Amino acid sequence: MNFQCAQRRHNLKLPDSEIYYYRNFFNHEEADHYLRIFKTTILWQQDSIKVFGKVHAQPRLTALYGDNDKPYTYSNITMQPRNFTSELKSIKQQIEELCEIEFTSCLLNLYRDGKDGNGWHADDEKELGINPIIASVSLGQERYFHLKHKNTPELKHKILLEHGSLLLMKGETQHNWLHQIPKTARPIGERINLTFRNIK
Repeated sequence: MNFQCAQRRHNLKLPDSEIYYYRNFFNHEEADHYLRIFKTTILWQQDSIKVFGKVHAQPRLTALYGDNDKPYTYSNITMQPRNFTSELKSIKQQIEELCEIEFTSCLLNLYRDGKDGNGWHADDEKELGINPIIASVSLGQERYFHLKHKNTPELKHKILLEHGSLLLMKGETQHNWLHQIPKTARPIGERINLTFRNIK
């Protein structure tokens, strides 16, 4: 890790986890550029999910890109990857230099407004392996990221994910913590989230 990144790193210091937040991983101009590119060039889709026996449209748009042919399954949804775009490859390489690990895939989320969100979950699917590293880039509207401990629910934390920021979750985080992006009634703008991961 270079000195500049180390200076920007904030350790959340939550029990049973290893979570780091980097403000301005991309400067405002870079983040604006990527937001425009991904909004117009990514092939977004909206899948259906079943909740308590009823089928609903997923409250956000998603896309999966990668450098292998491995699908990703979560919440009974199986996604097939498209090839990384040049912009995704560039971001991936910058994060890989920081993490010293190679990522195979990127799950993208487009939150169109405050009615879009992502409920409590952990990125602990078996194809991600033991102690998966999840690198999450935020572009666009700031949204709060909530965390709560699986075994000690009173252990909670929230952090505002800013435009151009990077959230890095490592170690036993996914085994011990749930996270969500809650919906809000406030009138807010679009947010695009890139979550790089390793699909085995």
